[in-house]
Amino acid sequence: MLRASPAVYRPSQQEIQAARGRTVPDVIAPGLKVLFCGINPSLYSAAVQHHFARPGNRFWKALYLAGFTSRLLSPFEERELLTRGYGITNLVEWATARADELVLDELTAGRQPLVAKVQQYQPCFVAVLGIGAYRQAFQRPAAQLGLQNEGIGLSRLWVLPNPSGLNGHYSLDHLSQLFKELYKAAEG
Repeated sequence: MLRASPAVYRPSQQEIQAARGRTVPDVIAPGLKVLFCGINPSLYSAAVQHHFARPGNRFWKALYLAGFTSRLLSPFEERELLTRGYGITNLVEWATARADELVLDELTAGRQPLVAKVQQYQPCFVAVLGIGAYRQAFQRPAAQLGLQNEGIGLSRLWVLPNPSGLNGHYSLDHLSQLFKELYKAAEG
């Protein structure tokens, strides 16, 4: 079984519920190979102030299995991604219990701040983690997973499934294979 280093902090249920609407700081720097773009932070992530921190989220396992990291990282080690040329941001900044709580206007409004970040930091790839959120935010109802025909400036857009444990459409093996396709493109 894959296990990351022990979590540094486990919030109480009260702390998790109080995190609604909070933000999580971006893990970002100029010239990244890949900027991963989540839909929005979970309440758990907002409570601990680290991306993809909710137990059951498969982001960190998929990164490791795809080759992005040499070992399984904990969300509390997220800044180590920068040394490998990867970063994390979100389409919508504020935390909700579930991504499906967001409405279309929130997703489409999140596109412009994302575009501004991408234009400022110029990653090679922007990987949006959630096909439904991408379709709505970018007004591409027929979009498929993988490399997109459009980009943001010189940055290429790639769409991956949402790694949330709530997304049962993709097993960890399938998810990590899809992440590996991006890894090969970014490192190739």
